[in-house]
This record gives sequence, C-alpha cells and structure tokens, in this order.
Amino acid sequence: MDMHRRDFFRVSGAGLVGSSLVVLGFSPTVALAETRSFKLSRTTETRNTCPYCSVGCGIIMYSLGDKSKNVVSDIVHIEGDSDHPVNRGTLCPKGAGLLDFVHSENRLKYPEIREPGSKEWKRVSWDEAMTRLTKMIKADRDANFVAKTDDGKVVNRWTTTGMLCASASSNESGYITHKAMRSMGMLVFDNQARV
Repeated sequence: MDMHRRDFFRVSGAGLVGSSLVVLGFSPTVALAETRSFKLSRTTETRNTCPYCSVGCGIIMYSLGDKSKNVVSDIVHIEGDSDHPVNRGTLCPKGAGLLDFVHSENRLKYPEIREPGSKEWKRVSWDEAMTRLTKMIKADRDANFVAKTDDGKVVNRWTTTGMLCASASSNESGYITHKAMRSMGMLVFDNQARV
C-alpha cells in the first residue's frame, strides 16, 4: 500500500475522532436512526417589512400556533426575505436582532396617555387614543389655521402641527398620506426616507 504523508494524517485523524466518539458514548447507529424534523416545518410564514430604518428591508416571520380562534401565535424565527427586491435576503445587525425586539419586555404594545401634570402613564384603548388624537388635531387646526396673510394673499397653511411618516410603506400609501396632510394645510410634513 502506497501511503503519502497527507493520507497518513487523514487516516490518523479519522481514527482519532472515531475512537473518541465511541469512548464518549456516541453510537452512530442510534444517532442516524433518529429523524429530526425541520424546526420551521410546523410554523406559519408571514412576510413583512423591517421597522427600523428607511431602507424598508423585507423580512419573513415564522410563528407557532394552532390558528384557533383567540389564540395568539408566538414568533419563533425572523430572517431576511430572499425574494424582496430591496435586501434580497440580507439583514443588517438591527434587522437580524428583530426577534429580541419582538419578545422584549419593554416593547410598547398598547397606546398610553400621560395627562398634563401627571407622572404616570395610563393604558387606554385604541378607540380612545384615536378619538383623542383627532380631537386635538382638529382643535389645533381650528385655532391656528391661516387662510390669508395680512396683505390678503391666500395661503391656506397650518404650521403648528407636523407629521413624520414611515417610509416602509408603499408608494401608494405614501401618496395618499401626503395628499391627506397637505389637504388639511399642513406644511410641516416629512417622510422617514429623508431622515
């Protein structure tokens, strides 16, 4: 048998690894006989957009749950969407850590209001939060809307309230949001894509 130096190291290394595994109690027949299921085989796949920056990378969230009524699914894995045209499956470190963000105890999941002069935040319903927000917007617009300048020029502007929109939405929803804000006379309006 013609054995070179590299062949000798390969055979010796394989023998050393095999004997070490046998001593540690590893039996290849038992290990190979067990079938392992893919960890995402029972999950539900949901495509979404990363919430962090203005790039708008596509993500795939995998959740476990039996889809019964009133059962909340638990997100078990998040990865980049390889079919998304922006990131093509890649994620930055913040996007790669989204699972920690989702399961964080400090994550705000419900609207809260702190009354003037109070030090405590109180949880309110979504209906109450939206109603309060719309009333405050209307009151501010009614009090501060400028229809004409002092010399009679029509300006129709409202500068005391502003809005910053997320760029992870589609062009269509951005267009509708822009038109809605501008139709109220709001001048202080920007999109996260420029931040």
